[in-house]
Amino acid sequence: MATETTAERRQPGSPLRWQSQLILLAIVPVTATWVTLAAGQALQEHASDVWLAAGIGIGFAALVFAMRAATLGASLTGGIFTAALYLETPGLHTALWPLAALFLLTFAATRFGRLRKEALGTAEGKRGRTASQVAANLGVAVMAGIPQLLELLGRFPARRVLLIAMTAAMAEATADTVASELGQVLGGEPWLVTSLRRVPAGTDGAASLAGTLAGCAAAAVVVAVSAAALTLRARDAAIAFGAAVAGLFVDSLLGAVPERWGWINNDAVNTLSTLAAAVLAGLAARN
Repeated sequence: MATETTAERRQPGSPLRWQSQLILLAIVPVTATWVTLAAGQALQEHASDVWLAAGIGIGFAALVFAMRAATLGASLTGGIFTAALYLETPGLHTALWPLAALFLLTFAATRFGRLRKEALGTAEGKRGRTASQVAANLGVAVMAGIPQLLELLGRFPARRVLLIAMTAAMAEATADTVASELGQVLGGEPWLVTSLRRVPAGTDGAASLAGTLAGCAAAAVVVAVSAAALTLRARDAAIAFGAAVAGLFVDSLLGAVPERWGWINNDAVNTLSTLAAAVLAGLAARN
């Protein structure tokens, strides 16, 4: 699946960096504003939810930063997203459970076989993920749970549809990371999805059988956790899983064509693939 290229890792000031900044500006301020407004409204009747959301967000940010899984900016972004997900789905039946599954699976996959990845030049930076990477992977899932955004479009669907779209986006993000990280170590020399020719591990748009199966399995875990936590029906879970797998292949196609041609960067690929998963899931769930 599409992975961040060696050049992108070594050159944070690349010409396509503006796309990462645009993703941050499009997602983080909107989410932070919604969290502030939602918290203000909830203080009147559900003050405990607000304080719990704040505590969970701060705790998550501190934990991720202490584990060196993300930079300070990324940790703060993750904290905002965590608080938003809890306010969107408060209580025990919360979207934080699939988020926890996503974090554990991607963290383990990123750390697995690190020496080989360093030799290939594709290992994640020692400071962890950046804020734009967090926004690209989680932003769509978080914003899928903000009903006011769809109300503005006059297309507010049932809450069930939003939860299925959110689940699909998180499952796709998990699948992409696990497929990329494990495929480099276990999958041998992958195939480029557009030509089916062998290419070096870590090539944008390349996929291996082992990596793809691992990604699909990771998506299934996230969907299963989400279905249990959010009480989704079996059909809803199947829709979310199918959309996540479809988004995974959208990710590969985007990596193989526009990213390889230098039109978009990895953050844009991840944002578009999670968006594709969410949209596909939402459309299927409404039928």
